[in-house]
Amino acid sequence: MLSLNTNAAALSAQSSVGSTQKSLSTSMTRLSTGYRVNSAMDDAAGLQIATRLNAQTRGQAVAQRNTQNGISMMQTAEGAFNEVTDMLLRMKDLATEASNGTASVKDQDAMQLEFDALGQEISNIMKNTSFGGAKLLDGGSLATTAGVSFQIGATSAEKMTLTVGTDMTTLINSITAATSNYTAATAHATGTGEINATNANGTIDKISTAIDNVGKVRAQLGAASNRLDHVYNNLSNMSTNTTQARGRIMDVDYATETANMTSKQMLMQAGTSMLKQSSSMSQLVMSLMQ
Repeated sequence: MLSLNTNAAALSAQSSVGSTQKSLSTSMTRLSTGYRVNSAMDDAAGLQIATRLNAQTRGQAVAQRNTQNGISMMQTAEGAFNEVTDMLLRMKDLATEASNGTASVKDQDAMQLEFDALGQEISNIMKNTSFGGAKLLDGGSLATTAGVSFQIGATSAEKMTLTVGTDMTTLINSITAATSNYTAATAHATGTGEINATNANGTIDKISTAIDNVGKVRAQLGAASNRLDHVYNNLSNMSTNTTQARGRIMDVDYATETANMTSKQMLMQAGTSMLKQSSSMSQLVMSLMQ
């Protein structure tokens, strides 16, 4: 039907141009931002899934840092125990030497001086070893019965607890038993101490017990550090795959979207051209009236 009041062809062309313009604008936005989903309108379900994946990925990244900090903390404690072990071994050597019948009282007194100094340094290490300003050993976090809890995942349930408090107490007591100068600030008087003729043999056994207890705690710290290392590797794997999954939802495929934009540009040009040509319909009506 030919009509002056209603130009159906122009209305159809205008509607088509509007729809094409909207699609073209979406394609250009995606190509400019690099994201397929720029608002919930683009993919409501996809955005929700991607947001959840992003929260998991970010939580895992923090958990990875937590595991590395945990390993560093335990390596700090393990390093302190390494020094304690070396000093206990030297103290055992001194006690063994002092227990020999060839050692005179003066020899034993000289050995006791070194023995006392080592005991004082063990006290210093046990009481003052810290990580981030917090004590670790005697009176520190590792000595508590509750232990130390590590957050090793993106959810509240993903925790790892290291509990060495009981063994740490046993360790501290055994060191104290091995040397009464463990907390003393002065050396023993002449002819007295853990490695004189009377006490040297008993001191050897006490130091051996202390060495065994140090080794037990160090073994637990090493095992926990190895576990955290595996936790880190697993978190890295999960984070990589989760990030890839989010990327498949959010990231734009440039090859596909560029082709789509080119198609919409051509349709836009064709629609605009047809909108211009639709005015010729009115001219046909006027030709009938001439």
